[in-house]
Amino acid sequence: MNKDLITINNLSKVYDNGFNALKSVDLNIKEGEIIAMLGPNGAGKTTMISIICGIVKPSSGKITVDGYDIIKDYRETRSRIGLVPQEISLEQFETVFNNVSYSRGLYGKGPNPRHIEKILKDFSLWDKKNLRLNQLSGGMKRRVMIAKALSHEPSILFLDEPTAGVDVELRKDMWKVVESLRKTGVTIILTTHYIEEAEAIADRVAVIDKGEIIVVDNKVDLLKKMGHKKLTIELQEKINIIPEELKSYNLTKSIDGMSLIYNYNLQAERTGITTMLQDLKNVGLKMRDLKTEQNNLEKIFVSLVKENNEN
Repeated sequence: MNKDLITINNLSKVYDNGFNALKSVDLNIKEGEIIAMLGPNGAGKTTMISIICGIVKPSSGKITVDGYDIIKDYRETRSRIGLVPQEISLEQFETVFNNVSYSRGLYGKGPNPRHIEKILKDFSLWDKKNLRLNQLSGGMKRRVMIAKALSHEPSILFLDEPTAGVDVELRKDMWKVVESLRKTGVTIILTTHYIEEAEAIADRVAVIDKGEIIVVDNKVDLLKKMGHKKLTIELQEKINIIPEELKSYNLTKSIDGMSLIYNYNLQAERTGITTMLQDLKNVGLKMRDLKTEQNNLEKIFVSLVKENNEN
């Protein structure tokens, strides 16, 4: 079992204007995993990353990185971390190669042109190494930012909305890069708006809302636990009301009255579909077609946040 690399205990952050960005957050991040932090705007994702990286001071709580305290042992913890922020912040008139090399020096690491070359090749930037940043597209600049964050060979990489504003093709390329980084042992913490991103590459998912973690679980288990399937029964003839004999199944009628919708839990011992279809036949309803649809991470995320806001 991989050890806990980052331990967050009772972390809170209240800004000077009184905004409570984080409320008593506890989270352990394991070595070598990819964890996705999902949450609406203003949920506290960026604040949490900024505190772990030493950019923002916590109001209370304790964080250790590889056993080192982020405040007492700042240099130790920061040297282990690479950060790709949301905002593109690069020396626009400097070349790609120099931008990435300079970043390595900031962490006290000696020059290593071969390492820089490898990173640039991994990100398809080698042929652009002598171009200035202001000559690159937005997607290429985003790649340079990830290369910069990896220049000092960190064991932990934070990606704060890494694929915001980049096209689908580039997004998929980045997923491949993230997967290859994990194979080298890098632990990756990703915040994202793109739920398919979390579904595609994360091992675990933490859902954050209003400064609190409302659920953290293995992605596969989360989909199993909260996954519901929807069965749509298309009818041959329109119905105006659901017959009394079918009320126990909690069916919903479509607006046009041409189909019935049945939701069932994937974890349940029995789905009840067989008896429901038999009862449907018994009341004289004739089926035209059956369609099933399964919950994905997006639906689970939306329902969790909605539930949290209702409480």
